[in-house]
Amino acid sequence: MDPELEAFVPLFPKNDLADPVAHRAVYAELAAAKPAPDTTGLEVEDLTVPADPDVPVRIYRPERARGAVVWMHGGGWVVGTLDTEDHWAARIAAASGALVISVAYRLAPENPFPGALDDVHAVLAWAAEHATGLGIDPGRIAVGGHSAGANLAAAVALRARDQQGPPIRFQLLNEPILDDRSQTWSARNFTDTPWNTSAVRAAAWGHYLGSRPATVYAAPARATDLSGLPPAYIATAEFDPNRDEGIDYALRLLRAGVSVELHQWPGTFHGSQAILSAEVSQRQITALGATLRRALAE
Repeated sequence: MDPELEAFVPLFPKNDLADPVAHRAVYAELAAAKPAPDTTGLEVEDLTVPADPDVPVRIYRPERARGAVVWMHGGGWVVGTLDTEDHWAARIAAASGALVISVAYRLAPENPFPGALDDVHAVLAWAAEHATGLGIDPGRIAVGGHSAGANLAAAVALRARDQQGPPIRFQLLNEPILDDRSQTWSARNFTDTPWNTSAVRAAAWGHYLGSRPATVYAAPARATDLSGLPPAYIATAEFDPNRDEGIDYALRLLRAGVSVELHQWPGTFHGSQAILSAEVSQRQITALGATLRRALAE
């Protein structure tokens, strides 16, 4: 493990999704303790996207932004709010120059699949329909997210392909959780790695799926046809149960004719880029911003 990251591991609180309400409080407290993000040069606005039910979003608008990303927070589909994601969304907007639409999708277990995906799809459709009012090019809208948020980004890309729209320019998948079967080498062997353990994965999938069997829109790794999907950037962490399903998905996209940039970050673990003082974390965040900037360029 990267020594700059390893020094922080003993300080982490227990990551336990067995009690969603209690864990949301811990997650919110951790996020609130972080320094507020630098929003210099950004206009930040809270809106509500009309849907059934309506979906709250927070928009981060850099100067002269012409492209946009519909961005989904992580948290195992169970935790996360616009406020807890504030530090990530603002950094991505500043680093990429893209308008970031941060989505407060419905959380499980109160709202299992497909609630969150329906919210994300509604926001994507709204962004495409209102591109002119948002000041963006409707042909330059990406989807992206971290962990469970990356799952939703991959899933909405599949759904948009299958339903002939809205068009998606790019998918930015950071440490995605894609496969409920948990049979990859990393899922079977990284059972007690920082933040993401086998117990956390099992609880997250259980809350998200509820009593439903997994479909390709819940677990994109189950999709047999990946052709016709948007180009992708997939980042994986070395010591992460999600690692191999992200790598496998990237390889399958390539074999299906989809352009992919795959970046495996050595010495890292799931969510370790939150340790901003580490040099590798700074490189990870810079790569996300630079990749999105290139993907949405003219």
